[in-house]
This record gives sequence, C-alpha cells and structure tokens, in this order.
Amino acid sequence: MVGHGWALWRAARGASALALALAAGAAIAQANRVPESILPAPKPSAPATPAAPANQQPVAVPTVPATQTPIAPAAEPELPIVEPVLTWAVADAQALAKVIDGIGAHGLIPADYQLIELRAAILAGPGAALDAQASRSLAWLIEDMRDGRTRMDSRVQWFVVDPDVDQRPTATVMAEALASKDIAGAIASLAPTHPDYAKLKEALAKAPAADKAGRALIQANLDRWRWMPRDLGKFYLLTNVPEFQLRLTVDNEIIRSYRTIVGKPGRTATPQLAEIVEGVIFNPTWTVPQSIVKGENLGAQLLANPARAKRENYKVTKNKDGSITVVQQPGQGNALGLMKLDMPNEHAIFLHDTPNRNLFKLAQRALSHGCVRTERATELAITMAILGAGLTPDDAVGIVTSGKYTRVAMTRTFPVYLTYFTMASDITGKMGTFNDLYGRDAPVIASFAAPRAAWDGKRKSTEKVIKLDNPL
Repeated sequence: MVGHGWALWRAARGASALALALAAGAAIAQANRVPESILPAPKPSAPATPAAPANQQPVAVPTVPATQTPIAPAAEPELPIVEPVLTWAVADAQALAKVIDGIGAHGLIPADYQLIELRAAILAGPGAALDAQASRSLAWLIEDMRDGRTRMDSRVQWFVVDPDVDQRPTATVMAEALASKDIAGAIASLAPTHPDYAKLKEALAKAPAADKAGRALIQANLDRWRWMPRDLGKFYLLTNVPEFQLRLTVDNEIIRSYRTIVGKPGRTATPQLAEIVEGVIFNPTWTVPQSIVKGENLGAQLLANPARAKRENYKVTKNKDGSITVVQQPGQGNALGLMKLDMPNEHAIFLHDTPNRNLFKLAQRALSHGCVRTERATELAITMAILGAGLTPDDAVGIVTSGKYTRVAMTRTFPVYLTYFTMASDITGKMGTFNDLYGRDAPVIASFAAPRAAWDGKRKSTEKVIKLDNPL
C-alpha cells in the first residue's frame, strides 16, 4: 500500500500543478466573466444519483464559484417546421446564391438549397417569388449548418441534444443576416468552433475529386461536428470512441489524455452522449445488475457460499420479496476500480476505473458493456476533484487511501462528450482515420447520397435505450 500511496501522491501533485496553471490561465483569460453552460440539464426522467452506502464519509469541500449554469433544453418543436418568408432585395439574394455556390467547402451540397431555382427567381426580379425562394434556401442552409444535414434516423445511437437551435433559432439568424447585409458572415457564425472542423475542411479542399470514398468520409465527419454544440465549453472531457482515447480539454486544447476501453460492437456498443459530471466518486461500490444476479445466478451462488462472497468483497442481501441484492464493496478488486465519474443519464453510462488495467495495453479496446473504462483513472479523479470541486491534493489522497465510499460534488460544471469520429485529430494533433468500430459511417454517407430530407424536428435518436450497467 506504501507504493500505491506514493503513486497517488505523485498523481495528486501533478493534478494540483495542472489545476493551478489552469486556474491562473482562466483568471487571466476570463477576468470576471461567467461563461454560459452549453449543455441541457439532465432530464427529470434520468435515474437519480444512488444513495451513498452506510460507510460513506462526508467531505468538507471548499466552495468554488460555478463557472457555468446548465440550461434546460427547449421542448421539441411541433411539425411541420415553417420557415419565415422575408422581403429580399436582389443584391441580398445574389449574396446568398454566392454563399450557396461555395458551401461545398463545408461538405454540404449546393443543389440541396435550390440554387438553380434561386438564380431563376433572382433573374425574375423582386417580388413574392424571390422572397419565398430566397427565404426557403436560406432557412434550409441555416438548419444544415447549425444542426447537420444528416437526419436523426441515420445517426445511430446519437443521443446528444444539440442546444444550438434554441440559442440561434432559424428566424433570428435569417433576420440578422438580412439586417446586417452579411449573409456569408451569418452562415459562418453557425460553423463549429472546434479546431477539427477547420482541419477537416482543409482535408476536403485537398482531397482529389476522384477520391469519392475519401471525400465522403470527410463529409460525414464534418457533419458530425455540426450535430454537436457549436461551442463545447471552456472545460470539458471528450472521448472519441473509435480512437479509444479520452481528453481533458481546456479552451479546445488537450491538457491530459487517457486510453479508454469502450463498448463491444452490437448490443453493448457505447452510445453517443453529452452529459454533465456532477461528482467524482472515490472508492465506489458496484450494485450488480439483476441480469447477473438473477440471470447468471450469481445471487444464489453467493448466498450458498459466504466464503466466496467475503473473498470477492460482495454484500449479499435476500429481500422480503425473495429477490437478491448484491453490492460489491469498495476495494482494489471492485469492478469499478477506485473511481467513477457521476454523470446521471438514462443509459446508465459513465466513466470509471477498472482493476484489469493490463487491458489498456491492447490496441483494440472495445471490450466493455457500454461504459467507458479510463486509464490512470485515479489521476483523472484527483484532477477533476481539484479543478471541479476545489479539493487539495492532501484531501484527495486521503479520500482515496481511506478505502471508503466518498462522493465529491462538483462546483464547476464539466461537460463530458462521448463522440464518434472516424476521421479526426489524434491526441498528438495529427489528423488521421479510425476504424468504424460500430459501422456508423454507412448510414451517414448514404444520407448524403440521397436527396436532402426536410428537418423533422427530432433532437436525438428515438432508438431504444439499452441499460447495461455492467463493467465486467
């Protein structure tokens, strides 16, 4: 335990230095400005945070002012979606036609926005026909630049709710564009701010026209960025599932990176989510799901073999209704390891440690039941506790080495994004491609090959939520 404690101390010291540097940089860059959260608040239907076990020790956490306040998502709009009709001058319509003509630089398709019809209306001069056509073309272009061209039915397991439509409604952007006489600027203001979007645009510009497969891949991944919030926030965690990597990011710069283990293809594939880390749980317990307790007969086996239950650190309870509850207690052998990030969501997906750390050496790490296991998880937990809750390194090390379940609530809002990019910058900053682990490219590419579909108002996947809270 001495060696383990020394490793924790070093991790805490490294995390402390990182936190101090980030805090200083944030103070200089932000002064007294309080940035707005860009994620919706967890839905009321999401499972509540489990009650702490009896051995939980309360922690006095220094108060740190929250830097972001989550905003609740707006209700999904009712269909049909009606675009406003504005009054157009010929010069403004010509400016719009020029923007549409060059929209291929973003991986979008000029014909989708009825460029031929728009030019015909321009030639016919001012009037109701030009107003209707130019308004329609601009509204569709705004929708696709802001929210993505790919409709939700082609976004497999995409449960990220993009708040951009709430913050920049179509009618508002249209009115601003015409009032400013800057159509190009209005459209550019909708583009994602993450550096990878610009890098993918550069890659598309360099890709030969004959390389249709390569261009289609770039096109699909450009669109994926448009499915995300335009601004990811100042501080956030982002994991790219096909890359098997997690990033701790500040101002879109990677501060720390960690290898990950993600869901196996098929029913256990990791879904794409955007959630909020509400706390760091040190020395977690693991409540074994009934699919194992009952389905694999673990509960009955442990009741019949108390020595095994003790050896494997399980607390087994037979309930009045005859059901069995099995909870693995904190410890080095706990299936969740020594930490878990509390990020409540309806999928029961979270980031956590693992006792099987040797698996991070594997190149192919799609091995879990959906949750994301994280390399150097204790270091990440300590860093999050210092940055997000104001703990000192001594506090954090004391909590970990106590061996007791402890939940440290976050006082700084930390978004976490579980993304899926098959072409992106790796953790060194080099643009590359990643294996399409779950076969999610094909539906996106097919949607681009088909005519543009009208936006149907869907904000996230309507696929069935599969709960597989099982780290084994």
